[in-house]
Amino acid sequence: MTSMTPADPGATEGDRIKVWFRFVPREGWLPYDTEGLWATRVSRDTARLENIPFLQDGVAEGEVVRFATDTDGLHWAKERVEASDNCTIRVLPVASGPLGRSARAVHERLSPFGLGGEVYSDTFPLVALTVPGDADLAGIKALLVRGEEDGWWHFEVPCATDAWRDA
Repeated sequence: MTSMTPADPGATEGDRIKVWFRFVPREGWLPYDTEGLWATRVSRDTARLENIPFLQDGVAEGEVVRFATDTDGLHWAKERVEASDNCTIRVLPVASGPLGRSARAVHERLSPFGLGGEVYSDTFPLVALTVPGDADLAGIKALLVRGEEDGWWHFEVPCATDAWRDA
């Protein structure tokens, strides 16, 4: 995980900060209980998330969250105050499947949809992707389901919009 550095208490709108989330680790999952996401300050106590969560559920890139700053200068998320039209999906290739442990192969399968994403690490090839609201949601869902049925990957949608659920 990324190191923590205190923010400037005199920070102004537009500053890039890290917003931290606390959660209960899931059994059988990565053993972390915090995740820091880069964000751009919108106001004194709100920021727009600028990267994709690998661990935190319920938020997506582009959303605005309210935070509180602790005595160490760390910004801790309190609540989402503005949703984006984005969804977050996570895809983990099945090591014994046709894609092997290849995050690149996951990206290649999803590239026709123009999705941007990040890879957790070489040793844990979890791919986190942002799905914009104007994407081919039905097509993406169909491919994710087919890929899971064919043993390519496991996937989850930790932050979905109504449009995603209805697609």
